[in-house]
Amino acid sequence: MARPEKAAAVAELAGKFRGSSAAVLTEYRGLTVAQLKELRRSLSGNATYAVVKNTLTNIAAKEAGIDSLDADLKGPSAIAFVTGDPVEAAKGLRDFAKANPALVIKGGVLDGRPMSAAEITKLADLESREVLLAKVAGGLKATLTRAAYAFTAKPAQVARVIDALRQKQESEGAAA
Repeated sequence: MARPEKAAAVAELAGKFRGSSAAVLTEYRGLTVAQLKELRRSLSGNATYAVVKNTLTNIAAKEAGIDSLDADLKGPSAIAFVTGDPVEAAKGLRDFAKANPALVIKGGVLDGRPMSAAEITKLADLESREVLLAKVAGGLKATLTRAAYAFTAKPAQVARVIDALRQKQESEGAAA
């Protein structure tokens, strides 16, 4: 590869690092072209999957301000540049790796913070963003319901006491 082509490849990779919310580094040794195509299809919408050259990727990552990939850039490498939901992309990679053990997740970066393979697996175990938001909304609704009950309970209790006193006065007044 000539120098101008290498410079263009580095610039493209650096742009992908800057434009993605996360990047997951994998080793694809032993996967067929058909399996790689299937992986790309399963990640579409959340991430793009590209086979990369380690040296150029290392240079591009440093240009983008990422220094944590140095140790993992060994052997045949490919990167999933996540532009959508990082949890969904991590789930897609984890599920594909379970079905195809040749795919090895080496590590990655999430919002500029380095992540190990174990942390990416933990990320994949999270529920989707929609489910987490629904749980938060349910928790807030329950708290508001309890607060509304607490605010209305005292006045209702006072009203019952006043009504009981009125009935008692009326019954004492009728008896006298």
